[in-house]
Amino acid sequence: MSFRNDTRYADAVAAVKVLEGGLLTHSDMEQLIAAPGKEEMLSLLRSKKGSDDPLSLQSVWELIHGYAPECEELSVLLYKNDFHDLKAALKALIAGKEPERYYIRPTNLDLTELSVLISHKDFEDLPELIRGTAEEAYELLTRTLDGQLADSFIDAAALRAILSGAENGSELIRRYAQLTAVCADIKTAYRCALMRKPASFLELAIAGSPGLGRDDLISASLAGTESLFEFLSVTEYAEGAEQLKRSSAMYEKWCDDLIMDLAEEARLGSFGPEPLEAYYIAAETELKNLRILSVCKEFGADRSTITERMRRIYG
Repeated sequence: MSFRNDTRYADAVAAVKVLEGGLLTHSDMEQLIAAPGKEEMLSLLRSKKGSDDPLSLQSVWELIHGYAPECEELSVLLYKNDFHDLKAALKALIAGKEPERYYIRPTNLDLTELSVLISHKDFEDLPELIRGTAEEAYELLTRTLDGQLADSFIDAAALRAILSGAENGSELIRRYAQLTAVCADIKTAYRCALMRKPASFLELAIAGSPGLGRDDLISASLAGTESLFEFLSVTEYAEGAEQLKRSSAMYEKWCDDLIMDLAEEARLGSFGPEPLEAYYIAAETELKNLRILSVCKEFGADRSTITERMRRIYG
């Protein structure tokens, strides 16, 4: 069955199309950008969203998942949160701290259970998604005492999980997975080139993606930033490389805008899971914009700086 003709989600898609009306418009964003300070911006935002906590995705996820609880591929959208929370739990274990304050939501994991299992090093009872990664990362961390290496290892595992989880999914989730992996790998390769990381580090940190040769990317990174940019200049990610030359912030915006382009296209469907996935991506992007705006307001950034950093939204 074609996902775009899958009528199982027709009611869920209809509900999500109504929810889209609650997303901030370009006009709304302009008003928020024009607010004189952070507190005024947050007050205006609360009035527009009708919520005391407009900077949360938990309620958005609960709504979408509630409409289509049988849609397993939706969970792929939370994998990066799941692996972040695994990192938080492991770091808390090593540092002797409580991990709760470092967790992010929404997540597919039972965070209370995660905290208990990690604190007891009971890796075998963790969900299959993170089980092997958790044990290997703990061994790597305790053997090398290199937190950056362990983080990079977990990040790469998250990307591979996203790619694997999306393999048999909709066109949107497959393209989302590939873009997510490629964009992250390029950023990692660039950072490793700047820091002159050895091949052993890159082998653990680069996930690999059908969109970009893993071995070639590692080789280019090992040769330095100029070699990396030269390699990327003849790929379909040449524009992204140009943005990365400007700044990491501009590169991240470029990556996010590519994913929003996918969501914008997919939202037009009437069937299948794609409009549900697109709505979550749009809500996540809106939250990212609001957090960027909040930080910019706090530090008194000018309008042009704020506008330059805003991600694309539905419209």
